[in-house]
Amino acid sequence: MSQFDNVSVLKKANVYFDGKVSSRTVVFADGSTKTLGFMQPGEFEFATSQKELMELNGGSWQVLLPGESEWQTMQAGESFTVDANVSFQVKVSEFADYCCSYS
Repeated sequence: MSQFDNVSVLKKANVYFDGKVSSRTVVFADGSTKTLGFMQPGEFEFATSQKELMELNGGSWQVLLPGESEWQTMQAGESFTVDANVSFQVKVSEFADYCCSYS
């Protein structure tokens, strides 16, 4: 899906890691949310409170998923899912444009 119709977008950005990661929350008519975000170069660790689907729209990243010992390199068009209440790591060398869906 390249476009979301009939949604509300929160004006205030979610800003993390000294501004190297930021996102905006998109709220759908049914109350579900997604975030559209951008990561600058760096290494980041995220903790989840809900199951998340991370879709990479542009750029690339390396991810270290829970329970894994090897980093996976992903390009635009690829995605991964993580369960609730876990942590995962991301390395970005240039940029990453992403969409995070929650369930």
